[in-house]
Amino acid sequence: MSNTFDAIVIGMGPAGEAVAGGLAEAGLSVLGIDRKLVGGECPYWGCIPSKMMIRAADLLAEARRIDGMAGTATVTPDWGPVARRIRDEATDDWDDRVAVERFEGKGGTFVRGEGHLVSPRTVAVDDRRFTATRAVVLATGTEPAIPPIPGLDQVPYWTNRDLVEAEELPSSLLVLGGGAIGAELAQALARFGVTVTIVEAADRLLPLETPAAGELIARVFASEGIEVITGAAVERIERDGARIQAHLAGGRSVAAAQLLVATGRRTDLPGLGVATVGIDDTQRFVPVGDDLRAGDGLWAVGDLTGKGAFTHVGMYQARIATADILGQPHEPADYHALPRVTFTDPEVGAVGLTPEGARDAGIDTRIGMTEVPHTARGWIHKAGNDGFIELVEDADRGVLVGATAAGPNGGEVLGLLTLAVHAQVPVEQLRQMIYAYPTFHRGIEDALRELDAPR
Repeated sequence: MSNTFDAIVIGMGPAGEAVAGGLAEAGLSVLGIDRKLVGGECPYWGCIPSKMMIRAADLLAEARRIDGMAGTATVTPDWGPVARRIRDEATDDWDDRVAVERFEGKGGTFVRGEGHLVSPRTVAVDDRRFTATRAVVLATGTEPAIPPIPGLDQVPYWTNRDLVEAEELPSSLLVLGGGAIGAELAQALARFGVTVTIVEAADRLLPLETPAAGELIARVFASEGIEVITGAAVERIERDGARIQAHLAGGRSVAAAQLLVATGRRTDLPGLGVATVGIDDTQRFVPVGDDLRAGDGLWAVGDLTGKGAFTHVGMYQARIATADILGQPHEPADYHALPRVTFTDPEVGAVGLTPEGARDAGIDTRIGMTEVPHTARGWIHKAGNDGFIELVEDADRGVLVGATAAGPNGGEVLGLLTLAVHAQVPVEQLRQMIYAYPTFHRGIEDALRELDAPR
């Protein structure tokens, strides 16, 4: 194997694989490096298998809604088909041969190992050195962040990866973290009969989203028997016989058979060796420009850039970085209409700024909201119709700068709102649209009317 390539990509998750494959297809010699699986978190432990779990859990919930609407139903949860589907259809039992061969089929070269920078355009993997003549791309993503709670390192705990790989479920689960990952996995397991408690340090679930979203999910979780404790700091963790116990500030303690740590994600800039190319490795993320450049001959894409820990952000950045490396024209990266979906039931889809974020940015806002059960489709839907549509308008410019669509198919309703924020469609023009009746997205029309309602 040659030690010199046109481009070297460290990290072959969705973003890194896209850049490496695109450059190889363009005729460049490309070295892809990853210590784990080509494809990264999304296909093996994140997006795909977790949504398989959620799909199965939602089927159970929907079946339980039959009573009183369409007859009677007896529901018996079984985790076995879910575990088998994850292994057979999503992860190939965590074997990435197909992904490696896909990249090599494009002309790329793959090396398994821990890659890190040792100087500009020079990358080390174990005791080997590789040089890039044109570009080094950093795409190492993130790992689960484990908080420094006393005693945590003395007990067995799960991260999202362990849960996805589980072939059997515990009788009870204590979830540390009420963000998107913690909320999604907590609800899925609860619907399979696991007794679930969530502990979140912030004052609400989904703390990065509009407050109404956290309030909605907390209300739904309570109705499903999930205990939610917010505004609670965990002071220490310890074994309590066969259970794991968390002691909270204020004297309360909670325990479960299994502990899931879902307290966010972390990068490892020191381990990536960015200090050798002049980047401050005490930062959480690699700073990049709107062309994804992080330095001379250096680019970074994906979660590592801190622009949004989502596969779709990484793929968007990969397209721009690939074009930039190849010297092709491209638009600068723009995140003002970044969409995101938390796949709880109800789904919480959001784009752009929350009301609080808009106010912090100095924007004079108008807020319009409608409750999904009050819409025609929500009323028809009845069971499982919790949700709302919230619009955030820049009152000076007359355009939406953010929106949340929470409810059945909330992530799909978000599509129209994402387009409106992205294209800066005037609110008045949105009011002139014809909204199909009776659909969930017609609730946007109701929320638009509320933008002008007196407060």
